[in-house]
Amino acid sequence: MSNLPFPELSPVEIRILGVLAEKQRTVPDTYPLSLNTLMSGCNQKTSRDPIMELSESDIAEALDTLRQRTLVIESSGGRVARYAHNLDRTLQIPPQSLAVMTTLMLRGPQTAGEIRLNSERLHRFSDISSVEGFLNELAERSAGALVKELPRQPGSRENRWAHLLGGEPVVEASATNQDAVPSGSEMTRLKAEVAELRDTVSSLQAQLEHIKRELGI
Repeated sequence: MSNLPFPELSPVEIRILGVLAEKQRTVPDTYPLSLNTLMSGCNQKTSRDPIMELSESDIAEALDTLRQRTLVIESSGGRVARYAHNLDRTLQIPPQSLAVMTTLMLRGPQTAGEIRLNSERLHRFSDISSVEGFLNELAERSAGALVKELPRQPGSRENRWAHLLGGEPVVEASATNQDAVPSGSEMTRLKAEVAELRDTVSSLQAQLEHIKRELGI
């Protein structure tokens, strides 16, 4: 039985809360989010695992449930409804723990080192031991664990951690095979990240050429 102050969340509800928590820190000027902006964040091809293709109705239905559980707050300033999360207050966790939870909610199970790297835009942890400290606090909460350390995979040097907002995490039956052959969603994510890196390199090259022309080089 879940120790959460609300029923276990669906993958769509977890994705929505993760996006709201992420965008609150990374794009505060546009937060709370409109439905369209929220949907774009949920269906983002980078920094997401698994990749999702959610419709507006999928988002709206999940938002209704989250509002009923006071996990999402709707505001109607202007003509467009906007949405903000209430996860940290509901769970009574500090910003550092929320950054850890957000990273796990958006990217799936990760090691402490991966969490530190992937959560840098949300909170800059001084070192891996700091991340591990907050992970242990989340795992040992008197109100109920919010994360769990997973069994070490064959060939791995570090254990991964997973959040418990959707219940007990499912551990892959054949970790060795999964390590050797990326899953479909993982391959899609990797391709999207490669494309994003290529675009960044192209942009930097164009800027460099412009600077060289300005300097007459």
